[in-house]
Amino acid sequence: MTGPARDDFGFDHVPETDQSFENALAKARAGERLTVADGVELMTTGTDRDGIDPVRKELVLEAADRRRAEVVGDDVTFVANLNNNVTTACTTGCLFCNFKNTAHLFEADSDVDHGGFTKTPAESRDIVADAVEMGIYEVTSVSGLHPALVLDEEHREILESYDNPAAEVNYKPPEAYDTDPSTYAAQLDAMSVDGVHVHSMTPEEAHHAKRGTDWSYEEVYRRLADAGLDSAPGTAAEILVPEVRDVICPGKIGTDEWVAGMEGAMQAGLDVTATIMYGHVENEMHRVMHLDVVRDLQDRYGGITEFVPLSFVYQNTPLYDRGLVTGGASDDEDELMVAVSRLYLDNVDHIQSSWVKFGNAKALKLLNCGADDLMGTILSEEITKRAGGEFGEFRSFDEYVDMIAAIGRRPVERSTDYRTRRPLDPTDGPHGPRLGPRADGTPMLERRRDPATADD
Repeated sequence: MTGPARDDFGFDHVPETDQSFENALAKARAGERLTVADGVELMTTGTDRDGIDPVRKELVLEAADRRRAEVVGDDVTFVANLNNNVTTACTTGCLFCNFKNTAHLFEADSDVDHGGFTKTPAESRDIVADAVEMGIYEVTSVSGLHPALVLDEEHREILESYDNPAAEVNYKPPEAYDTDPSTYAAQLDAMSVDGVHVHSMTPEEAHHAKRGTDWSYEEVYRRLADAGLDSAPGTAAEILVPEVRDVICPGKIGTDEWVAGMEGAMQAGLDVTATIMYGHVENEMHRVMHLDVVRDLQDRYGGITEFVPLSFVYQNTPLYDRGLVTGGASDDEDELMVAVSRLYLDNVDHIQSSWVKFGNAKALKLLNCGADDLMGTILSEEITKRAGGEFGEFRSFDEYVDMIAAIGRRPVERSTDYRTRRPLDPTDGPHGPRLGPRADGTPMLERRRDPATADD
């Protein structure tokens, strides 16, 4: 971290252990289950010295890369997908986020030009339908917590029965806003075009979709699945340690609530992913404690298909504007985060490297640090871009094949759940998706429309 020293925040959890780096590395190499202390020693390259030791770091990366080869082999996977986020209107106010806009700016009587958006279900359907024609077969949707957005019409009736719903349950009727976002159920149904896989509804959104009721997360996710949801992203995790959440997202659900949401999704029969967003105010102990929460969840339910380390993009965020950070994670920290994730999460097969967060060269380097998945085509990426990300929002299949083959690994098109896989021959181009309902191998880039139109 290049911002204020992490101990400036007065955290109770600090990177100190009674373990040694050498013992932790030996356990990692032997494939033994690591403790939190082991993970901290590997993440710091030893708490017995300051800073990251370059020789020790390479030993950790080597162990992680070997483990990756043992678990999943040399395949590097990717998916043909689209991001279609419904709204940037939100009431949470997280300090790490510049994707969302204060919800009252969207009210019908507001005259403030905020640059955000809310899409109707019809607009979402058109966007996804166009992308399906191009060959995508996954749509990912993560949105702000719009006060008018409810699970379904039954949920709306419950919220409207409160004496003061705006104050009591964070609800205002659709007519209070310039655009009606409708319901989560209607949006999911609209995005379910021709069998496309809908990956949506974080634990934070599920919490919003049950507010004011006594519904369980399992019931909420079952209703969402009936509406078209196929799997749930484990974002909104950030750092799953309360003292860190109190700094970066005090208005967001807590660690226990995030875990309960993920449990409910898996109890409803859905696959999920899990994430970490690091490189801001947290320290290495917090990172490993987060991994421990994820590993325990996977031990109990087994529905996590992949783990996604997300390096904090700081440039346009309140954390940066307020001087709480002056930068994000270093290259060394990014490499160790991926490597220790691979070594610690012995029950999660797939670790993702994000070219949106890291750029091409670094994303490829992380494939030699324990990662085996390289995201997807994206087509439209709004969250990282609005936070100050600089690495674009589209990746063609031909680019994927060229990049992956260049590091001596095998490019493989996959389904969202990893259960369907199609290796690609670098010598047999041009390449396009074939797993989707309309995918016929046609290169996507040639038929791509400007993704900015999806936000108009």
